[in-house]
Amino acid sequence: MNVADRRKLPNAPVELTVMGLGCAQMGNLYRKTSYEEAAGAFKAAWEAGIRYYDTAPFYGYTRSERRLGTMLTDLPRADYVLSTKVGRVMQPDETVGPEEDGYVEPLPFRPVFDYTHDGIMRSFEASRQRLGILKPDILYIHDIGGMTHGEKHQHYWRQLTDGGGFRALGKLREEGLTKAIGLGVNEWEIIADAMKVFDIDVAMLAGRYTLLEQQSLAFMDDCARRGVGIVIAGPFNSGLLAGNRKFNYTDAPAEILARVDVLNTACEEEGVTLQAAALQFPLAHPAAMTIVSGARTAGQIRSNVDWFAEEIPASFWSRLKERGLIADGAPIPREGA
Repeated sequence: MNVADRRKLPNAPVELTVMGLGCAQMGNLYRKTSYEEAAGAFKAAWEAGIRYYDTAPFYGYTRSERRLGTMLTDLPRADYVLSTKVGRVMQPDETVGPEEDGYVEPLPFRPVFDYTHDGIMRSFEASRQRLGILKPDILYIHDIGGMTHGEKHQHYWRQLTDGGGFRALGKLREEGLTKAIGLGVNEWEIIADAMKVFDIDVAMLAGRYTLLEQQSLAFMDDCARRGVGIVIAGPFNSGLLAGNRKFNYTDAPAEILARVDVLNTACEEEGVTLQAAALQFPLAHPAAMTIVSGARTAGQIRSNVDWFAEEIPASFWSRLKERGLIADGAPIPREGA
């Protein structure tokens, strides 16, 4: 596959390259990343043909949006697709520490959850200022759901429903200020809940439909039937399929590590790179529009591009099916696709 190939969202006028760049690392996720390093990764992605870029106010406490906007606004607006997120209002706060929420040296703007109509609008307007871009192509509601909010989930869900958050998103789409709207989350269940009460075009789903886990298969099938495009984020499951020992951002449990060992053995037997399989597998599903992977350096971008283009024999996917490592009914990549 070629990262510059494009897929159109079924119900919105947006075409996405089949690989996108996630820009949390531009916000100093886990370690400091210089502007030059971030710009090098961006340049490598652009030169490879990647034209979809995803950011959020939360990443680096506004740093990622500021950096990405500076890079993108040097380029023709029609040549790229941009998504950002709403759901947190960034408020000036001198007490922001040297590391917050995994971000090193975050800027002095503390995130406050607000999914109400006015909160969505304030977040959107602030993002436009930081990015220097009036109309982001896709707008996601960021991190709604029990995984983030625990016992407060219903409180924030009511902000979206009764408090007008969904209405605000619909208004922005109707007025042409964004082309597509949806959710950017780590739980497929909350996307399914949203689809029952609101007309979304797309959802970014992190880590839940991957080579390692396909419990969301029935949900993915439903999205394909209903024309909701899925952006696959976290294809390496927090890096576990790329060589570290993390899963869902913490140390991986023994049973997960054992499953990865079996995947590794199958890869070795077929001469396949595990990272290549992880990037290519999810895109076989008809609901999947693109793979978004974070990269901090130009070298990481080039590795992702090479893995994406690696030829994987059909026998490899059949072997995984036979061993129960791919769910029954899950589509597998076609040889030569």
